[in-house]
Amino acid sequence: MERESMEFDVVIVGAGVTGLSAACRLMQEAQAKEQELTVCVVEKGSEVGAHILSGAVMEPRALNELFPDWKERGAPLVTAATEDQVYLLTSETQGVKLPGFAVPKPMHNEGNYIVSLANVTRWLAEQAEALGVEVFPGFPASEILYHENGSVKGIATGDMGVGSNGEPKDSYTPGMELHAKYTLFTEGVRGHLGKQLLAKFKLDEGKDPQHYAIGIKELWDIDPAKSKPGLVVHGSGWPLSDGASGGFFLYHDENNQVEVGLIVDLNYSNPWLSPFDEFQRMKHHPVLKQYLEGGKRVSYGARAITKGGFNCLPKMTLPGAFVLGCNAGTLNFSKIKGIHTGMKSGMLAAETIAKALFAGDEGGQDLTAFEQAYKDSWLYDELYRGRNFGPAMHKFGTFLGGTFNFIDQNIFGGKIPVTLHDLHKDHEMLRLASECKKIEYPKPDGKLSFDKLSSVFLSNAIHEEDQPCHLRLTDPDLPIRENLPKYAEPAQRYCPAGVYEVIEESNGPRFQINFSNCVHCKTCDIKDPAQNITWVTPEGGGGPSYPNM
Repeated sequence: MERESMEFDVVIVGAGVTGLSAACRLMQEAQAKEQELTVCVVEKGSEVGAHILSGAVMEPRALNELFPDWKERGAPLVTAATEDQVYLLTSETQGVKLPGFAVPKPMHNEGNYIVSLANVTRWLAEQAEALGVEVFPGFPASEILYHENGSVKGIATGDMGVGSNGEPKDSYTPGMELHAKYTLFTEGVRGHLGKQLLAKFKLDEGKDPQHYAIGIKELWDIDPAKSKPGLVVHGSGWPLSDGASGGFFLYHDENNQVEVGLIVDLNYSNPWLSPFDEFQRMKHHPVLKQYLEGGKRVSYGARAITKGGFNCLPKMTLPGAFVLGCNAGTLNFSKIKGIHTGMKSGMLAAETIAKALFAGDEGGQDLTAFEQAYKDSWLYDELYRGRNFGPAMHKFGTFLGGTFNFIDQNIFGGKIPVTLHDLHKDHEMLRLASECKKIEYPKPDGKLSFDKLSSVFLSNAIHEEDQPCHLRLTDPDLPIRENLPKYAEPAQRYCPAGVYEVIEESNGPRFQINFSNCVHCKTCDIKDPAQNITWVTPEGGGGPSYPNM
């Protein structure tokens, strides 16, 4: 069956804050110039926000520019950050609370808000639709379309009703082609189309390798007597060891809820490490336990984080398209924030596109004017000032790296006359399992700590079982042939959803993929030491369904 096609001025892939901010800004520019624009946003989740997960403490800087009257419009920024606490956990029972003056300035949260990013995107989608944007959830972009001259023509959504054998079922419906003068790829971290564009157009040539982390989060209802709306708790140290780095967060939100999570940098070297299990035992530390004990876990999810920052940021423009937000890596890791930076990248792209189209541009160009607009913006200045934060932690460790960052941020304002680089790719950092100490994790108690399957249940992850597996192995035999003897097949542990298993059978071990458990975190695509796993979009609407994460 032939695919039908639709024409738009701009097609946006991904209804996160970057894509929706771009959509809103495009329509605002059109209204200001009394021009007509057709803008479409496609989203792989079953609804806007279904796949959105973040800490999150939000800096409203970009939102103030996009909708100065956001409070009157009912934006879900309710709980202002009122107090910061930063800890260094030295053991499973001990920790040191850092005095305020010792905390790098970017980590202070005065003027910010504790939010559900999923709900922020839902609100942004409402604003976009009110401005005339067409938003289509449940339609994943599965293919990039090109003009004969090589410029991006648009995208095609995925076919529906394809069986696990690759053959069409009775319910088969072909995808649709969406053609545009410009296409914005705002898929979030490690977007599978953005990944293709970076490679095809060599957008990251001359840049440091991108770096990632995995963020695992739970939402808890806690005892009202323990609730402190506005309290922001961050920390590092225990339980991460053997060179592994990262940090935890616990945010007190409204309605007696806290958002708790652990971020583990994916450059860790011990293949026995399990980020999920590190998070579960971390919650037993007194600093976190004091709030969680007696509470109830109500949601769970995980997401990779693009954290390389300024030194790793690729060129964001290419003929006919942009790669923006977390798909490019605009997160400011020194602040542990990427919402406002992603929004700003989308807004800058929208302003560049609108100006070109209103001047008669017919599309397909590489709008290099964006690069100058980016360099003239606060986004560039902010990312530049935070360029050393991640590399310092990787090179020098938590204590010395923290000291360097304190000097850089608090004394030099992020403009210390040296730029650190981390040139090691995350997936190349694993040591052989035989060279590492095996980590024995305690069994979950069902009160503070839990197993993977009960956690995945709380993510509401659902996939149509009779469809092709969306986790593609370039070499199906490699996990058992190479990864198992070398690294004890680390996919069993780095995946936070129990997707990957090694099953012992009479004729030897077998690698099993439980793709229906997948929460779309993309960690496997990033951390697999052989880069043998490629994450692609499953059938529309599949994946987690986060309520207000």
